[in-house]
Amino acid sequence: MRKLILLALVLGLLGLGAFWFVTEPANAVARGDATLEQGGDAARGRAVFYAGGCASCHATPKQEDRLLLGGGLELKSPFGSFYAPNISPHPVDGIGRWSVADLANAMLAGVSPDGAHYYPAFPYASYARAKLEDVRDLMAFLRTLKPVEGRVRDHDLGFPFNVRRTLGVWKALYLDRTPLRDGPAQDASVNRGRYLVETLGHCAECHSARDPLGGIVPAHRLAGGPDPEGEGWVPNITPKGLKDWTRGDIMQLLELGLTPDGDSVGGSMNNVVRNMAELPKEDRAAIADYLLSLPPRDGPQKPAKK
Repeated sequence: MRKLILLALVLGLLGLGAFWFVTEPANAVARGDATLEQGGDAARGRAVFYAGGCASCHATPKQEDRLLLGGGLELKSPFGSFYAPNISPHPVDGIGRWSVADLANAMLAGVSPDGAHYYPAFPYASYARAKLEDVRDLMAFLRTLKPVEGRVRDHDLGFPFNVRRTLGVWKALYLDRTPLRDGPAQDASVNRGRYLVETLGHCAECHSARDPLGGIVPAHRLAGGPDPEGEGWVPNITPKGLKDWTRGDIMQLLELGLTPDGDSVGGSMNNVVRNMAELPKEDRAAIADYLLSLPPRDGPQKPAKK
């Protein structure tokens, strides 16, 4: 009996050690690297800002200036409510003291400046494959904005989801930090669209079905599914869902929010349109080209209306 107890203790300690090793937050870039602070372009960073939809979550609710990034928006999920943080340049309440490395580790690895995991309600699972120079340019732009006072409340999550260390397991299952490379067989517009859709635009985060742990189901990527916030259904944006849509139809939706049949988008897609309308026309065309190049995919079965 003593040997069995000792064996159980040893196995328990080994299991705990393995868990601690697997769940250790891992940075994407080295902190303190002064070269990361060189060469940022605020004008290019503005385009990254809108492509990434930063204002959609981080702009202070109930005010019109989308560049006041005081945070506070509630993001509902099956795991609880998340609250988007202040990312204005405020030195105490925002990210005014952050380095480019801090922002890169947050976006590319989901790790905070104090070495903790971020929850994937912050779509770093998509941002993780973005270019480091885009992160540098984004920080240059963010530093030009007005500081906003006020800290955002903590997330409202129950056990075990409130234990951040367990997010290391989620990352081991779902986080791919391999940089997204251009497809040599694709033209430049499709490759640009792929980059915008799959990384900065993080379109799959809403337009894909998820498994019980919150990971995107690869077979249903961009093929629609239940709204992540729990109400409604997000459409399929592969050619299976777009059907007879043309390149011009997609560009019109991204700029004006109008569908080919004269309807208009609603809900959170309104913010997406406001972001996409700020991009160069060539980028909206590239997004259309990429979506139309995808193989048609079936999404999950939409529940019948009651």
